[in-house]
Amino acid sequence: MESVVALFREPTQAQQALEALKTGGFQRDHLGFALSDVVAENDIAQATGVSPEAGAPGGTGSVIKGAVMGVVGGLLMTVPIWGLLGLFSQTRVYAEGGLLGVLFGVIGGAALGGLFGALAGSDHGDYVKLLRTMGVPAAQAERFQAALHGGHTMVIARDPSGTRGDEALSLMRRHGAVRLEDALGSGQMQSERTGH
Repeated sequence: MESVVALFREPTQAQQALEALKTGGFQRDHLGFALSDVVAENDIAQATGVSPEAGAPGGTGSVIKGAVMGVVGGLLMTVPIWGLLGLFSQTRVYAEGGLLGVLFGVIGGAALGGLFGALAGSDHGDYVKLLRTMGVPAAQAERFQAALHGGHTMVIARDPSGTRGDEALSLMRRHGAVRLEDALGSGQMQSERTGH
């Protein structure tokens, strides 16, 4: 199966591209789109009948990242207080309690960070993983995800026969697909075609 992935500056351009792909004979269940604006996403889904594309779940990486950030946050909040307790002679008696505060700050930060990481990692927002399963190289997949976070709309056309990829790419370009190479610079991208 070949997949064609394109990015659009405006959700209306993506909607027009999806309509053109459907008119061109691509089935709705082989089309998908994604963007960060939930309201616009709902509007496009209702207007075209195409379902929004869900990214892959973040998985354990989100839990680990959350726990590490929680530890760092716990240290940043407790170590300065512990240092101040040891700095003044009148408060040195409380320094041991301050050290326990640092320990509890680290443990609590890790636990809460891990919990929030688990919750955030279950939201199916990892489009890098999704695009990697379609054969998009990692560097390009990361740029596609960065473009989504930057306000672009991504459209995906899957071609089970592997013979209509050029046609899908041409339709998307006619409706405003922009270059991926310019994604992080000026915010303008052109569709990128990937085979799988």
